Amino acid sequence: MTDLSKYRNIGIFAHVDAGKTTTTERILKLTGKIHKSGETHEGSATTDFMEQEQERGITIQSAATTCFWNGHRFNIIDTPGHVDFTIEVYRSLKVLDGGIGVFCGSGGVEPQSETNWRYANDSKVARVIWVNKLDRIGADYYRVIDQIKNILGAKPLVMVLPIGEEDKFCGVVDLLTREAWVWDNTGNPEGYTIEEVPADMVDKVEEYRSMLIETAVEQDDDVMEAYLEGVEPDLATIKRCIRKGTIALDFFPTYCGSAFKNKAVQNVLNGVVDYLPNPTEVNPQPEVDLEGNETGQFAIVDENKPLRALAFKIMDDQYGALTFTRVYSGKINKGDTILNTFTGKTERIGRLVEMHANARIDLDGAVAGDIVALVGLKNVQTGHTLCDPKDPATLEPMVFPDPVISIAVAPKDKAASEKLGEAIAKMVREDPSFYVETDPDSGETILKGMGELHLDIKVDILKRTHKVEVEVGAPQVAYRETITKAVEDSYTHKKQSGGSGQFGKIDYIIEPGEPGTGFVFESKVVGGNVPKEYWPAIEKGFKLSKDKGTLAGYPLLDFKVTLLDGGYHAVDSSAIAFEIAAKSAYRQTIPKAAPQLLEPIMKIDVFTPEDHVGDVIGDLNRRRGMIKTQDSTPTGVRVKADAPLSEMFGYIGDLRTMTSGRGQFSMEFSHYSPCPRNISEEIIAKAAADKLAADKAR
Repeated sequence: MTDLSKYRNIGIFAHVDAGKTTTTERILKLTGKIHKSGETHEGSATTDFMEQEQERGITIQSAATTCFWNGHRFNIIDTPGHVDFTIEVYRSLKVLDGGIGVFCGSGGVEPQSETNWRYANDSKVARVIWVNKLDRIGADYYRVIDQIKNILGAKPLVMVLPIGEEDKFCGVVDLLTREAWVWDNTGNPEGYTIEEVPADMVDKVEEYRSMLIETAVEQDDDVMEAYLEGVEPDLATIKRCIRKGTIALDFFPTYCGSAFKNKAVQNVLNGVVDYLPNPTEVNPQPEVDLEGNETGQFAIVDENKPLRALAFKIMDDQYGALTFTRVYSGKINKGDTILNTFTGKTERIGRLVEMHANARIDLDGAVAGDIVALVGLKNVQTGHTLCDPKDPATLEPMVFPDPVISIAVAPKDKAASEKLGEAIAKMVREDPSFYVETDPDSGETILKGMGELHLDIKVDILKRTHKVEVEVGAPQVAYRETITKAVEDSYTHKKQSGGSGQFGKIDYIIEPGEPGTGFVFESKVVGGNVPKEYWPAIEKGFKLSKDKGTLAGYPLLDFKVTLLDGGYHAVDSSAIAFEIAAKSAYRQTIPKAAPQLLEPIMKIDVFTPEDHVGDVIGDLNRRRGMIKTQDSTPTGVRVKADAPLSEMFGYIGDLRTMTSGRGQFSMEFSHYSPCPRNISEEIIAKAAADKLAADKAR
């Protein structure tokens, strides 16, 4: 039997450049998994193995690895920090039991930290906090702790205090044991001694230690009662209370150090062992039926239960497709036949491997709690459930955001044309936030994604990994349409062409819905004027039509269709006749309902040095930005704003010019908002011209 109490499935997540990948490297070095730490800035980090990652010094895709610390097995996933790749963080958090949230000692809580923290809250993942880069100029541990409280609304439980800061940082005081861990300057992670608490820190250590114990004992009434009577609990009891509160997400044990200088990484690893849950201590995954409704059953973490596993990432390499899989219950062995509940098909497991970034170790099997990769599965995609064919069940699937930006690509020659389809199919399987479609009018291939960098990387992968040369068009915005007034209308579809004809009459109201409600259909027909069996066909007709609005051909959002009455013919009426009637009714009525164009509004978070704030705000105003807040930090100013995506193309270049290369920004989709009339007219005119050109080309 595998001892699951010794397992920790953890992810490392943070804002760009807070030091996630460097932290992962130091953990691998400390645990003996690698013998020389690679550096992100040199392009030699273990988990950044894509060419694009090594060149840009950023993490693009999550990478998995396994190592051991104090007799415990860590399955670690290093995730990207850039906002365009948050999908990688989301799907990694979905299958993890715990995480290390990394914050920069000088940058503090940065924009992407907030998004990742929100995802972790949604996934109910227990976390320890690691305030990194305390050796940097401007680093301030106590300021970062305040930001975690105020910006994230989280409760950090301070476990260590730093000895010195910035270039004087040399170690930490462990509050529980009152021991000072002091490192020398050799850069050797083992080069530390355990000493007495420095005299000038004694009072501060006692103050923070009292706060730590008071917070911990709240988890156990008996312990708290004894503590209030003056009996301090022993170390094991305090740790038990901290563990309980951490798993319940009541607070987050907080450590600090410098991964780059190899200082105090051990303490956070001990914190992972002591306080983060093993697979049996997290809430079991709910099972759902094919419609996505919870059945009341759960995938219990037990290798003797039926197999339940979730495919959370697909990666193609020279050996075939790798399906990264979290096993929730049961076991899975080489040669087993498994059922994919999404496709209804069974597949045989040819090979099972444990991943170490892009290297792999063959395994004979895996059990509940393991994260492994299955090689060569044909029809599995991200979010699919793999289970025992004799006892099928579906786990709660993943939900991915819609893309907000698109570009057109065209192959440069015939050879590239043949390879393009195959390469794109592989890339779509790997990344569920990457969509591809063919424009029916122009025949162009349209790539859709989460941001400029996201699509830039995709084109780079097409060219380098798949050797497909393409020409790239200008980025396009994913506009939407909606309606602003209710219209009651009627439509009759009548067709006679020898033999039986087609007949379907519908009376209906089309009205605007609440934002975010999507398409809603309701029938208020009483009596048999429109027989019940035709209602689904009418709903289907409207549903299929909504993908093309009547203004500029963009999808229609948030409207409700209420079927009031109608008529049918005993011989000529059919489901197809009513479906056609609904499609024609849509085209007839939507133009009467005061349609309106909507544009995607992005949440912008800009960091700028103080002397450039005026320029940055002026520029955002010119881009139709609405400034929300302006916060001073020790190293500059953070400006938060909402701005239309169409105005933000190429912003990073302009920002760098304005701020002498020191500005940074992040951007994520917020909501759709009505387009100003002048811009709306331009977009509609362009859509009409494009359609005319495509019609002529045919």
